[in-house]
Amino acid sequence: MYRILIADDEGIMLEAIRSIIHRSFGDGYEVATAKSGRAAIEQAETFHPDIVFMDIQMPGINGIQAIREIRKFNSAALFYVISAYDKFDYAKEAIALGVERYLMKPINKNTIISVVEEAAAKVDEKRRERSDQLKIQEKLETVIPVVENSFVTNLLLQNDWQDEAYYKQLLDVTEEYGYVMVIQFGTEYKNGKLVSPVGMNVRAQNFYPEFRAVVKSYLRCIIGPVMSNRVAVVVPNEKPAIDYEERIRVIEDTRQLLTRLENRLEAKFRAGIGRTKGIADLGDSYQEAYQALQEGSSRVIHVDDISRNGVYEGEFPAETEAEMYRMVQEGDLEGMRREANGFFDWMIQKYPKETDNIRLKVLEFVIGAERIAFQAGAVNYGFAYRKDYLSAVMGTEDFEELRLWFLERMTAVCTSIRNRKEEQSESAVTRAQNYIQENFGKDISLDDVSKEVNISPYYFSKLFKEESGENFIEYLTRIRMERAKEMLKNPELSIKEVGMRSGYGDPNYFSRIFKKQTDMTPREYRERYGI
Repeated sequence: MYRILIADDEGIMLEAIRSIIHRSFGDGYEVATAKSGRAAIEQAETFHPDIVFMDIQMPGINGIQAIREIRKFNSAALFYVISAYDKFDYAKEAIALGVERYLMKPINKNTIISVVEEAAAKVDEKRRERSDQLKIQEKLETVIPVVENSFVTNLLLQNDWQDEAYYKQLLDVTEEYGYVMVIQFGTEYKNGKLVSPVGMNVRAQNFYPEFRAVVKSYLRCIIGPVMSNRVAVVVPNEKPAIDYEERIRVIEDTRQLLTRLENRLEAKFRAGIGRTKGIADLGDSYQEAYQALQEGSSRVIHVDDISRNGVYEGEFPAETEAEMYRMVQEGDLEGMRREANGFFDWMIQKYPKETDNIRLKVLEFVIGAERIAFQAGAVNYGFAYRKDYLSAVMGTEDFEELRLWFLERMTAVCTSIRNRKEEQSESAVTRAQNYIQENFGKDISLDDVSKEVNISPYYFSKLFKEESGENFIEYLTRIRMERAKEMLKNPELSIKEVGMRSGYGDPNYFSRIFKKQTDMTPREYRERYGI
């Protein structure tokens, strides 16, 4: 079926062309007509013509203007201009709009038949090209996820990878940098973490195609395979690093992405984001993103929001090992001892005669935990600091003595990390409080203060509340009110001036806030204290 629109203000011309098409080509051609430029535009919006015969001289909107408007929503239509005037300006404009031919009235039957046949052949060719493109696209849609999965898997998990250039060319990646986002999924939140029951991986495989589609609609990215309860996403970037404002934008965009995913899929999602790295070093960004997920409790967490002193670079395949190290990272003594004891029990039950190997594994755990502590800035390193480790482990007479030494060392490491975390949190909140106390008279916001301490607003707000017991606005208001009370005792300052110096440009608003906080207006406060 071919759809033809004929636009001409002469009714005789409309009927003549329509009659010739019907008699010559039969029911394979559907014809619509319009007697003005405006009517042609409106008809084209609903009729979606393949071929348009457009008279130039029509009342109101002329043919050239109508073509220009129709082109905005139908770029595929073929236009044939009809005119009783052989005007150069019309022809020039028609050519500029990409019309197929400029036909002069009167037009005989053979010309109309020839033009329709020519147009139909062009429509057929366009349809074939479109069909071929769709077939290629369909094949690519099948192949590209496989290529992307291979790219991400090799890039993130292999230390010595030689195929980077090949994959970049195949996936049209021209950027030299990028960052990794790890999107985690589960069924519900528990203590800020996602719970992923048995079988969640199978469910993820089912919703993976739609997951890809949603993520691709938000990001120009390369998406890896489902790995346990998470998917790694590589986001190419032209710059070697992102500044604070860009980091906040990325976090906000990711929050919107997760909301869209949760609206479309039956799962809950969190995301950790690593730093920008060179393409060859994206494995480090992946570890950072994973660390952000493990240490942070926010829905979206950037690694820069939780650590400035190093990055955890080790992820182990065994779930028990991974959970133990996660407890170490969080400074969770009880959880760490539970997982460490569980793994130790497994070793002596599974390999009761492999004493030296169990000793070796204990040393590996302790050194691995100390490495985490070092990267978190919780312990220092000296070449001879572990000089007695080997002799102590080899000198143990039985498994219980070895267990005791193991737990003592792991406890010391876990405690140092917990203390360091508390210091870092207190440091950030203390710096924020100092900044507020020094700048309370200015128009400062949560964004201003979080930027000052270099933590994203979402994470800072949560941290501030946890450490100070007040949210940002409550603390800022309390400081302003305390300072305002002091200034009100100075009779040389008007109430308006006190409000301005307290950070309130509107005197009426200042009075309302003051009364809400103190049950007195600023004037009543002055009078009560005899000022």
